[in-house]
Amino acid sequence: MDSDEHGRVLDPERDTAALKALTHPLRIQLLGLLRQDGPATASELAARTGESSASTSYHLRVLAKYAFIAEAEHRDGRERRWRALHTVTSWSNETMESSAAGRAFVSLARRRQIEHLESALVRHETDMAAGRLGQEWVEPSGISDLMPRLTAGSLTELWETIARKLEELTARDAEDPRAAQVVLLTAGLPLAPRERDDSTRERDDSTRERDDSTREQDAATAEDTAHEGTS
Repeated sequence: MDSDEHGRVLDPERDTAALKALTHPLRIQLLGLLRQDGPATASELAARTGESSASTSYHLRVLAKYAFIAEAEHRDGRERRWRALHTVTSWSNETMESSAAGRAFVSLARRRQIEHLESALVRHETDMAAGRLGQEWVEPSGISDLMPRLTAGSLTELWETIARKLEELTARDAEDPRAAQVVLLTAGLPLAPRERDDSTRERDDSTRERDDSTREQDAATAEDTAHEGTS
């Protein structure tokens, strides 16, 4: 495991147990909530997730065991408060691809990110409608679903460019009171060309045969018409 206060990098070989512990939808959700909203108790997180306090308490202890979270300062002595130890969890896709556990985690994490986008959209629309966000946020807010053609090298360069620019802007706006938390979810998922199945090819062949037959009939009709016109 490589980590600092900003991020934790998971390795499927060195962090097998931690990776397995994190491969659970509720644990990923709890960790995300602690990162997004700050320290919370098991009861507070239970209310946000619709789970029981016993369930969230158990999963929080598992996250703490593998150093994803730790106890925070308590407001009182009645219940533990938990805080995230890092702002982001990252990994090498190539390394994760080498193990079944790594592949399962990446798949689960990506689907959780899609769920996060859905919940963030609902919250954003509600906040805008209620006036909790100013009108200056109307124009820059949005989601795009562009589908450019890129090489693997260009996609890698795009990721690196986004990361550098985001780091620059985050540092610039760190102390600006006008700044707000922004859910920025990016995706780069190459798609292979669609392969036509046998039934499609058979239909195409059948269509070509009918077209050929039609052209032959049209040619014969034209020829007959020509003969009729000269008789």
